[in-house]
Amino acid sequence: MSELLNHIRDVMRKKHYSVHTENAYTDWIKRYIIYHGKRHPGEMGESEIAQFLTHLARDRNVAAGTQNQALNALVFLYKNVLKIELGNFGHIERSKKPKNLPEVMSREEVSAVLSSMKGKHLLMAKLLYGCGLRIKECVRLRVKDIDFGQNHLMVRDGKGMKDRTTMLPDQLKPLLHNQLKKVEKFISRIFGTEWAKFTCLLHWKKISQCGKRTDMEVYFPLGPYRKGSSQR
Repeated sequence: MSELLNHIRDVMRKKHYSVHTENAYTDWIKRYIIYHGKRHPGEMGESEIAQFLTHLARDRNVAAGTQNQALNALVFLYKNVLKIELGNFGHIERSKKPKNLPEVMSREEVSAVLSSMKGKHLLMAKLLYGCGLRIKECVRLRVKDIDFGQNHLMVRDGKGMKDRTTMLPDQLKPLLHNQLKKVEKFISRIFGTEWAKFTCLLHWKKISQCGKRTDMEVYFPLGPYRKGSSQR
């Protein structure tokens, strides 16, 4: 089984699937194989897929989105890895979709949450809310992705490995400038002032080469440098 799962991961990486999707798909495929007594997927087909999906809805009571993810994982397995075309699955007991409306925080609730935060965490929360960023997109933010003149951010390798631009509120610009100064001071304490200026303004990859921070995390370092601690 491990050889097959490794092959699945290789195929997904060649197609630039996210690590999250890769882990989710391989987990569902592993469950599918175990459910059918560790039979090789190549020996199974539409009937076994339908049985597994019905089991998820009837016995495991999974949500509709979870069942759909399992289906997508198995379709990917047969279509892209095993090169087997699937036909009609027959009857599949579907999970019921909830009819509840999504809960959306009011402006007052958002203000209450933000007022309880401070420092870089407050800035990150404001970026999430004001720029419509996902958490991963926020922590990957780089200096070159911010256009202060045009008031927009460039989100790189977002959902679906796609780039997009989003608006940058004016009130966040001074906060971002202040954060950049803090990061420059943080780097200068470790590597020296001139090197810090070069790193902060031109080539942030140098940090990852030194093993301290990746170039994707330069706007929000994980914590203060402590004297005597290892840079690696």
